[in-house]
Amino acid sequence: MRILFAEDEKDLNAIVTQKLQSSGYSVDNCYNGEEAISMLAVADYDVIILDIMMPKADGLEVLKFIRNEGKLTPVIFLTAKDSIDDRIKGLDSGANDYLVKPFALEELLARIRAVTRSSFAIPTNILSAGDLTMNAGTREVKRGNSVINLSAKEYALLEYLLHNKNVVLSREKIEDHIWNFDYEGGTNVVDVYIRYLRKKIDEESEQKLIHTVRGVGYVLREDA
Repeated sequence: MRILFAEDEKDLNAIVTQKLQSSGYSVDNCYNGEEAISMLAVADYDVIILDIMMPKADGLEVLKFIRNEGKLTPVIFLTAKDSIDDRIKGLDSGANDYLVKPFALEELLARIRAVTRSSFAIPTNILSAGDLTMNAGTREVKRGNSVINLSAKEYALLEYLLHNKNVVLSREKIEDHIWNFDYEGGTNVVDVYIRYLRKKIDEESEQKLIHTVRGVGYVLREDA
């Protein structure tokens, strides 16, 4: 999944960005609210993490922009302001969660999983299709009883397909959600990674899960 992370404390920004990327997320990071709004104007995200007290435009202003655009993307606030009134203001402004600094990186990852489950109406960390299962908490992927080892990008792609099970996704939409602004690879990157996934997920199984929709893109579904 693709995450926007806006935080003006550069050390914290770097630490959190690195943790998110090592956990398989595609991350666009910035240091003030104006940059965040500029990125939001041209890209779609699965989760948005905002510091409240940022220069140029604070987190509340960025959140207002998001909701005025009609976007329902889950938003997590990070802030040093921990009073009950501050939390109420943030949540009533349309945020989905609120994490007070200092915080544990593992807790942030858990909260990302929680708001993602909510946005996709998934009650647990377990995603499945046929005999394929993915545990978003442990990052274990299995086909039947066999554990499948995936690269970070393969995992991210499969997770996105599972979140959108039975939905036909264009190559452009997949690329927008799996790769960030810094990506400079080839134009066929989605086809390449779909091929990698098929080899690991479908090649040895009679039931194929990843299907090509000619002229459109790809879909993960249980029926042929």
